[in-house]
Amino acid sequence: MKPVVAFGEIMIRVDMPGHRRIRQAMPGLVEVSFAGAEANVAVSLANFGGSARLVTALPDHSITEACISVLNGLNVDTRYILRTKEGRFGLYYVETGANQRPSTVVYDRERASVSLVEGDRYPWPEIFGDAAWFHVTGITPALSRQAADAVRLATAEAQKAGLTVSCDLNYRSRLWNWKPGVSPSDLARETMRGVLPNIHVVIANEEDAAMVLGIRAKDTDVEAGKLAADRYPEVAREIVRRFPNVRQVAITLRESFSATHNNWGGMLYDASGDAPYFAPLREGRYTPYEIRSIVDRVGGGDAFAGALIFALSTPDLAEPSRAVAFAAAASCLAHSIHGDFNHSSRKEVEALMSGLGSGRVVR
Repeated sequence: MKPVVAFGEIMIRVDMPGHRRIRQAMPGLVEVSFAGAEANVAVSLANFGGSARLVTALPDHSITEACISVLNGLNVDTRYILRTKEGRFGLYYVETGANQRPSTVVYDRERASVSLVEGDRYPWPEIFGDAAWFHVTGITPALSRQAADAVRLATAEAQKAGLTVSCDLNYRSRLWNWKPGVSPSDLARETMRGVLPNIHVVIANEEDAAMVLGIRAKDTDVEAGKLAADRYPEVAREIVRRFPNVRQVAITLRESFSATHNNWGGMLYDASGDAPYFAPLREGRYTPYEIRSIVDRVGGGDAFAGALIFALSTPDLAEPSRAVAFAAAASCLAHSIHGDFNHSSRKEVEALMSGLGSGRVVR
């Protein structure tokens, strides 16, 4: 497998112990790890046995060295991480929800290093020289005008180099604020319209297409947990109609009943055959995974994206129905693992795909 390159911010994640609120836990002992959408994708790919490379910018100090050591220990190639004098590590704080109280995230990401570095400071031709795939998200261009310009440049260079280019829309309303007087959704739409002509595979959740592209699935109310899965092929077809360079559209399908009880699955639409593929299936019908005791849902979409890219890049998994089944199973397992990274193996994912999901002890 040729390398998959991911570009975006990696942050410090701060977790409150147990299910405590921030005001309960601080001051006091908290849990610290490294996290970020694109890094999560790279780690998933490496865990499955793929070749993954992360490109970002980080401040030149010992915390960066610790972060790079963690990534290297997970077999992620870090040679193109820039150490800079500008900026800082972004932070985000997580309160893990329970029952009817949702999980919440507090961002502290102003002046993160990756948001200050111009795109032409990365040696893109060298980075892409031996690679086959390039992955970005809608989070990085939300950070700053410089970061948005860097994503546009990088995706254009990747397309020119012949790579498959994917983008997870990942709409984050709290981040899109770098253009005064423009609402977050309008800024996201304006910016991402300049990125999507360079994209071949679009990945989104059940509401991203509505917020970023204004394309809504009928008979769906995400806030109320009502999802009409059979409407999402229409969303995918409309994305392809607007952006004919897009070859495939993947959408995660989450129904939230509480913070710890979700239904979960996914769809992959293949434009070449005008065909949608859903997973998981039971007796030929889409039947989502019932996840009744979520450990951590943050990073679940990134687990889906990483697994999908791995599957589409792996000959025995690349057939669309099998690829989306692998992605749905991998991201289902990610809900059982604390932290952003999905520490699931290919063997574990394929076991769930085959129906071994009872949770019995493996001896």
